[in-house]
Amino acid sequence: MPLHVIVGSGPVGSATAHLLAARGDQVRVVTRSGTGPKDPSIERVAADAADPAALSRAATGAVAIHNCAAPPYWTWPSEFPPLWASLLETAENTGAVLVSASNLYAYPPVNKPLTEDLPLTATTVKGRVRAKMWTDAITAHAAGRVRVAEARASDYIGAGALSWLTETVLKPVAAGKRAMAPADLDAPHTWTYTVDVARTLVALADDERAWGGAWHVPSEPAVSVRDIAARAAELAGAPAPKLSVMPKAMLRLVGLLAPLGGDSAKTVRELGEVDYQRHRPWLVDSSAARNTFGLKPTPLDDALRDTMASYT
Repeated sequence: MPLHVIVGSGPVGSATAHLLAARGDQVRVVTRSGTGPKDPSIERVAADAADPAALSRAATGAVAIHNCAAPPYWTWPSEFPPLWASLLETAENTGAVLVSASNLYAYPPVNKPLTEDLPLTATTVKGRVRAKMWTDAITAHAAGRVRVAEARASDYIGAGALSWLTETVLKPVAAGKRAMAPADLDAPHTWTYTVDVARTLVALADDERAWGGAWHVPSEPAVSVRDIAARAAELAGAPAPKLSVMPKAMLRLVGLLAPLGGDSAKTVRELGEVDYQRHRPWLVDSSAARNTFGLKPTPLDDALRDTMASYT
């Protein structure tokens, strides 16, 4: 059985592990604490992925490494580069294909659907971090040192998914509470189901045509915050949503209080950097992955049922 190593055990990492185990592959999940899906067919290993020696030992014999890990949102500039360098070194040491779950931050603000050929000229700090990571990866790939591919997703939905939509809108809606979204409620927006990210990672690892490229995860057509909240409430049997727009002044105030407010406040503080994604149409063209690998997104209703059921 081919060995697949998955770094990270969040919703995407766990879904990837389950998909690979279900088809009979050997699966090893690597986290600092050794936690992960509680499945007898999935091995869990404790290792620091930012330590290339430790990660290389954990990935020895692997055909693919699936990176589904990310440091805390507010620490990306300091913690992502060493993690990514370790992953690239491990891929070179082991010969495994490195496929990574990523996002759309490396692109600049545009007034058209996002496609993979857009320049990685990010205007934000975290966007430049993501752009540099991919530039380093593709440079190593071109030099023949590694084989890499990247799955780029929009904001997550799904059981256990962590995104501004889940935290500020869907969770309050499930509880019948007022939701304050830091976004234009009526701008069309692409949402990505975490299980579809996992399916894309598996496809990219399997297919040589994917290597050396970045691919948008297939997602359902864009839906506004207002419409997705209403549909989610209907599917969950929750009251009709009570929505309002979070004033930017409130977002800034939360940011100022972030050192006193814990991890959630620290995350909210960072949202202002990517306002352009939430206050205008945010559309993702995923036709390349659909046409090349035959991937299709999960129907939005199914993704929303999974998301809302996780809040009960």
